[in-house]
Amino acid sequence: MKYTFGQRLLNLWAVLTAIATFVLLCSGGIVTSKGVGMAVPDWPTTFGYNMFLFPISQWVGGIFYEHSHRLIASGVGLMTVILAVAAFILEDRKWVKGFAVCLVVAVVIQGLFGGLRVVLNKDHVGIVHALLAQSFFSAMVIYCVVTTRTFVERRWADFEPSSQPRRLAIIITGLLFLQLALGATMRHEHIGLAIPDFPLAHGKILPDTSPSGMVEINAARADVGDVPIKPSFVWIHMAHRAMAVVITLAMFTFFWNARGCSNAIRRMTWVGVVMVIGQFALGAWTIWSGKAADIATAHMALGALLLAWGVLVSYRLILGGRTQDFVVPDTAHSQQACTLA
Repeated sequence: MKYTFGQRLLNLWAVLTAIATFVLLCSGGIVTSKGVGMAVPDWPTTFGYNMFLFPISQWVGGIFYEHSHRLIASGVGLMTVILAVAAFILEDRKWVKGFAVCLVVAVVIQGLFGGLRVVLNKDHVGIVHALLAQSFFSAMVIYCVVTTRTFVERRWADFEPSSQPRRLAIIITGLLFLQLALGATMRHEHIGLAIPDFPLAHGKILPDTSPSGMVEINAARADVGDVPIKPSFVWIHMAHRAMAVVITLAMFTFFWNARGCSNAIRRMTWVGVVMVIGQFALGAWTIWSGKAADIATAHMALGALLLAWGVLVSYRLILGGRTQDFVVPDTAHSQQACTLA
């Protein structure tokens, strides 16, 4: 299939939309990290003003972060709608057009959950809002890929992996999403520092959450002005730490099993290993910094990139096995197949 100039323009707009979506994720992370999600108590208006007419002179303190987040979200929504319109004009593949429509539906739902978070003032709505945002970003990354020349001309999947690398990639992606759900719960339930030390947990390998242990933990928190917590908060934090270890081990296992794949996949596994190490370090730094807003937001942002990485690698490995759809024109120059058991 020939790659057209219109498809090139569509891909460019998709990339710009993906970048804007990532900026939106970071903006939302700052809002949550600074605890200013309710700085603007009404929606879709802003202190009774039309959102787009709110006076700049009143963009102060937490209002600046929350209102800016709303405006960026509106911009991403508009860009997604334009992307869908462009797809119907410039793209011949029906499923790519349908994909664009799904993105529009997703961004509308995401915006509604953002509004409900304010109207209902419920933390659990914020958790759903965060996970939808991560999922939308990953979907946008995939849309960027399927509108590239390499994908359109069917030169993307030039290998046939065995089931093991593909299965590991899918498992890692699922673990990453679960980890993001735990992180979103910690952030939106404001329990990110339920354990203020690392690598120990309240001075122990496993924290003591018995009644007497919680009395001691909450006494220590009271000394530094923190609110009391429940045992469940501590164990959610421990689950997040344990999942980080599991994901790191799974990533190295995937790296080892993908060594017989194409050069492209091996490069992507290197990227994944570097990212997961960086994410582990940022998680520790978040705790050591007392959950500094910029460090916590960087930790969230890298988590979003990791999920997108997992979705992208899984998608590529899945398509790589569909040799009837992706045939390399010159088999003599094709990459070595993933033949590991």
